[in-house]
Amino acid sequence: MAFGPPGAKSFFQESLPGEIGLIEAWYPNFGDCLVAAITQLLERGHRGAVVLNSDSPTLPTSLLLETAEVLAWPGDRAVLGPAHDGGYYLLGLKSAHHRLFQDIAWSTEHVARQTVERAAELGLSVHILPTWYDVDDIGTLKTLQAELFEGQSFVPDLRPNEPGHTRALMQSLLENPDFKERLSFNAFRRAAE
Repeated sequence: MAFGPPGAKSFFQESLPGEIGLIEAWYPNFGDCLVAAITQLLERGHRGAVVLNSDSPTLPTSLLLETAEVLAWPGDRAVLGPAHDGGYYLLGLKSAHHRLFQDIAWSTEHVARQTVERAAELGLSVHILPTWYDVDDIGTLKTLQAELFEGQSFVPDLRPNEPGHTRALMQSLLENPDFKERLSFNAFRRAAE
């Protein structure tokens, strides 16, 4: 797991199982954090490296399997999982291509498109996964709620992961009247705008 800020290693060592490796990746530019994590994974002898967000708890396992399969193919390539908001939930590489992370408008709707453009500059083949979502706002929180409790899927042809801890947390939050009221209030306010 890539983490930051510097000096936080003991927190993660105490909070995570010992078999989870830790990679310190804390830089002012988010792209530098990503390339540092990828570089360190490849330097540890892995034939491919994948950076994955932490706010897509229902991301289908089938997409992770597809990523591993594509990265196992011969030749250099990338795997990109575009997010609904224009970013990406996953980027897999066989080599650390620093250019993929340069001149990117991080935290905007342009991230995935700009990453594909950088790959084209490098002549790097990109396998594009289906679009998925990350939980960034009230709308995507409601999407998560629908997946966890109403049997819906963000992409009907894909079976979402069933994250037990996330489900338990959401259940406890939904039992809080204040939380439910804020969800309804935000939905009402947005509809009125």
